[in-house]
Amino acid sequence: MSVEVEVDESDLAEMVEQVWESYLDPEGISPLIQTYDENQPSEVHSSVSITGSWTGYVVYASSRAAAQRAAAAFLAMGLEEVSEEDMSDTLGELANIVGGNVKAMLPPGAQLSLPQVVLAPEASARYPNTQRISGVYGLWEGEPVSISMWHSSSDNKEEGA
Repeated sequence: MSVEVEVDESDLAEMVEQVWESYLDPEGISPLIQTYDENQPSEVHSSVSITGSWTGYVVYASSRAAAQRAAAAFLAMGLEEVSEEDMSDTLGELANIVGGNVKAMLPPGAQLSLPQVVLAPEASARYPNTQRISGVYGLWEGEPVSISMWHSSSDNKEEGA
């Protein structure tokens, strides 16, 4: 049984800002500019699932260029040095960091999965029986980036039974 989530959009935005400042833009010269466009395109994604006291997903999605930039910043390397494995590792770690921050705000009993990474267009990433409940959507150096939370609706059916 899943409880009502205690993490709202402003909490998620604060978590994303902290991750951005700590890992992707420590000099403060290239912030994520929020667009509030939840339908922006994405080419790559990473996610962690949360189960237990709350059930759902935290999803990081972006363009391939933004993922390459994120890996270069996160791993302190040049853009031209970034491999597919570097992008995959970085995207997984970003979902894991934000997911861990979300989990810390949930009631006891929540568990975080290992990250799943898909270096393919958004159509290939599906979260069945879920509803998007929160998100931060923006542009980073002109490239789309989003971090969203999805709640599993399969729990809602159990609660109503």
